[in-house]
Amino acid sequence: MSRTQDKDQASRQEQASGQHQPARQEAAALRASSRGIPQPPHLPLDASPRSDEETHDEAAGGSGDRRLATAAAPRAAHPDSATSTMSESADQPASADSDPPRADLAAAPLVETAEGKPEPTEALMAELRRRSEQFETASPEEILRWATDRFGDRLTMGTAFGPEGMVIIDLLSRIAPRTHLFNLDTGYQFAETLALRDRIAERYGMEVELLRPELSVAEYEAQHGGPVYKTDTTQCCFDRKIRVLQRAAMGRHAWISAIRRDQSENRRGADIISWDRKFGLVKVNPLANCTKKDIWRAIMERNIPYNPLHDQGYTSIGCWPCTRAITFGEDERAGRWSGTAKTECGLHTPE
Repeated sequence: MSRTQDKDQASRQEQASGQHQPARQEAAALRASSRGIPQPPHLPLDASPRSDEETHDEAAGGSGDRRLATAAAPRAAHPDSATSTMSESADQPASADSDPPRADLAAAPLVETAEGKPEPTEALMAELRRRSEQFETASPEEILRWATDRFGDRLTMGTAFGPEGMVIIDLLSRIAPRTHLFNLDTGYQFAETLALRDRIAERYGMEVELLRPELSVAEYEAQHGGPVYKTDTTQCCFDRKIRVLQRAAMGRHAWISAIRRDQSENRRGADIISWDRKFGLVKVNPLANCTKKDIWRAIMERNIPYNPLHDQGYTSIGCWPCTRAITFGEDERAGRWSGTAKTECGLHTPE
């Protein structure tokens, strides 16, 4: 990052720190009140937070304390509902009989393309539809167990180190700590965001691969006569995110995303398991039925690392030029591409 960019980013964060006190209070209140919220039925949590050493031991091969909550609320349920009480089964270790989950559905044969990706055969598409419907009442942990069993080392997870992604990484550290993780490093991420990569390695012993565009920020801006994010945010996202993931998808069979249905209208109709035509992969959305309260309760209960910018009113964090802190009462994604009609970078849209 150039000195001009660094100064610009610092200025934005200083402004946010002084002008978004209500947003910080709202975020703090949400996290603080999480301990008083009855445990959602669909997020697997331990009864108490664990130390970094305990988590790292599990990633290194320890058994860990794996627990499952009761079934998730179906899609028809109100996305903000978090009033269900924790069942007794959530306090009991998962039995061996639960692995692998939902074994009653036969897996379709995987036919690979020349690029090493799965062919969307009729049998595979039928399997994905059945799984998605069945997983409407499954916990995120159960969904992840199926995905890791089904796709093995051909499974990957993309993370921007948001709260949802950190919860999934925490779950994977107990389920399948060798799962490949990647971050689309556009060159415009906040320093606080990238710092979480080291914290993940220290806490869980898991490495997040940084996938970068072919051109550096300096080369890219020189080629286009200046910052593209100022003139065409859609093109910038395509060049520095979409193309990178399209290249990284080669040889993979499935990818995990951390989207929630209640984040936006565009995401409300997301299936739990689906075929991602844009990248030619199976897409797994284990947190689709979770709410923001669910996520922050998991973070508080398990002491999961998170981006400190969330304490400054940044509820949704992307690239620093296109992200701002929100004010009290604004939608949680209002700080992304503020002042434009753009609401998605393109990773989670059909076309």
